[in-house]
Amino acid sequence: MNTTRKRQWRTVDGILLLDKPQGLSSNQALQQARHLFRAEKGGHTGSLDPLATGLLPLCFGEATKIAGLLLGARKAYTTTAVLGLTTDSDDADGAPLRERPVPEFDDAAIEAALAPLRGIIRQRAPIYSALKQGGEPLYAKARRGEAIEAPEREVAVQSLSLTGRDGPRLHLHVECGSGTYVRSLVRDLGEALGCGAHVASLRRLWVEPFLQPQMTTLEQLRELAGQGGDRALDACLLPIEAGLSGFGRVELDAAAAQRLGRGQAVACEAGEPGLVAVFGEAGRCLGLGLRQGEGRLQPQRLFRWAAQGG
Repeated sequence: MNTTRKRQWRTVDGILLLDKPQGLSSNQALQQARHLFRAEKGGHTGSLDPLATGLLPLCFGEATKIAGLLLGARKAYTTTAVLGLTTDSDDADGAPLRERPVPEFDDAAIEAALAPLRGIIRQRAPIYSALKQGGEPLYAKARRGEAIEAPEREVAVQSLSLTGRDGPRLHLHVECGSGTYVRSLVRDLGEALGCGAHVASLRRLWVEPFLQPQMTTLEQLRELAGQGGDRALDACLLPIEAGLSGFGRVELDAAAAQRLGRGQAVACEAGEPGLVAVFGEAGRCLGLGLRQGEGRLQPQRLFRWAAQGG
């Protein structure tokens, strides 16, 4: 007789600021957290490499509807680059490719190598990356031993600075836009210095709009699940509105909220055109709307409770 209890999933809506541990993929971390919450639906907001630790916002339930907006947000990292060795993945998890002696560098020489990597730059992705080519991630092709020409693309690096040195190890702080690979920055820095480099450690510090995140580890979640169950876990969640703090706000009366919830355009206060967070009279976010000229609001991505006006 099979006595294994079937997991009872439940409706969970909110955002978890997970401190991802080293050694897990982003999806593995998501699934472990989702099972602890017993959340019916979940998604993450941009992959962190298994080597990396730090902030991985997880979206449960209706929050998955805004996960794509967080994918494009600015992010900050600390990383340690080891000079003198390149690997096939551009980090310490990869196979060594080439070892070179590390010359003596002063801080001015390192700064000269960092300078071209700031601003709007062209960057070649690592061959072991989730970037898709022909509908398939590059890492899948690389694992099969296929020859890969990783594409170049334009990325934004707002800040890249040396924060410390320890022999061949350089400690860096990075702030960058969506699609930027810190591994590629370190690889290109090593080539500019003439000795190669790879990432030894990487930690994500924040993701807009979560600039001072209170992160929770998987171990803490396990303890909460055992001690306080669902209620203790749910106390770790941020409301969906926390992920929309960077958007303009439009408030609707009950009648307009009802019409919007049925998919109809409504009148709203005039303002900057574009996506806005829409709130009902009760103060609950109904979803996203597109504010157009002359005070017109089109529904774009509404939460399930919008049909009831919030």
